[in-house]
Amino acid sequence: MMPDEHAKRTAWGRRLVVAIPYIWLLVFFLAPFAIVFKISFSEVQIAMPPYAPVFGWEEGFAGWLDKFSELSFDNYLWLGQDALYINSYLSSLRIAAVSTFLVLLIGYPIAYGMARAPTQWRPALVMLVILPFWTSFLIRVYAWIGILKKEGLLNQALVGIGLIDEPLTILNTNIAVYIGIVYSYLPFMVLPLYANLEKLDRALIEAALDLGCHPIKAFWTITFPLSLPGVLAGSFLVFIPAVGEFVIPDLLGGSETLMIGKTLWSEFFSNRDWPVSSAVAVLLLLILVIPIVLFQHFQQKQAEKGQ
Repeated sequence: MMPDEHAKRTAWGRRLVVAIPYIWLLVFFLAPFAIVFKISFSEVQIAMPPYAPVFGWEEGFAGWLDKFSELSFDNYLWLGQDALYINSYLSSLRIAAVSTFLVLLIGYPIAYGMARAPTQWRPALVMLVILPFWTSFLIRVYAWIGILKKEGLLNQALVGIGLIDEPLTILNTNIAVYIGIVYSYLPFMVLPLYANLEKLDRALIEAALDLGCHPIKAFWTITFPLSLPGVLAGSFLVFIPAVGEFVIPDLLGGSETLMIGKTLWSEFFSNRDWPVSSAVAVLLLLILVIPIVLFQHFQQKQAEKGQ
């Protein structure tokens, strides 16, 4: 084989490897998003499907340009005028932010302990963190119903040791939602933190201690700042899916638990209002894109500082 032919094949192979993830995003993300975005400008009607499309695929791009002036943003304006959707977005952001903070408080010590454990123990500890994923997510959430209900294991244990006289009402409250989210998404915080903390050079801590620095001060001035990339990665991995969570608030939360995932489900399946539900999904995606862009900007700055 000639050198030029070999170089061409190598170049085509590299392009194919790079193109595969872009093709995946195009087919399984951009194309479905374009369909949802198109439906969000439609009008609801009693039919199958239950909306009157503004654009038809058979019209082609030229036909879409002609109808561009006919676009109606009524569905998006409706979301801004109805308190239900505004409160759903705000409540989802609040619950996701609080849950992320709680997951960080619990996950950081776990990841730190794993990183400081003897080397031969670390694979087993990582396996214990991953182990819950071997069970269905739905089954794990259902298990919390048996734990948190008034006759559940938690209330029985608290009454048995004498901490409470009567069973607590935990199920069907926001507290149950927080418990479910923290439990379900804890591995998403622990694993990035562990990967980051394991790479830290312990010589830096030893040098600080030799120079008379208190261990707590050494942690806050050396360990924690160096672990910020893991903190941010874990926080986004928890916050982003928690905002649109549906299963946990539906099973563990009560009727007063308001999250955009439940509202989206109600609009799509109960009210059969596909245009409004599509607008809700588009706005939710835009809200979640903002922290992702900020995170990428932060990573880029960190990479520039490292150079």
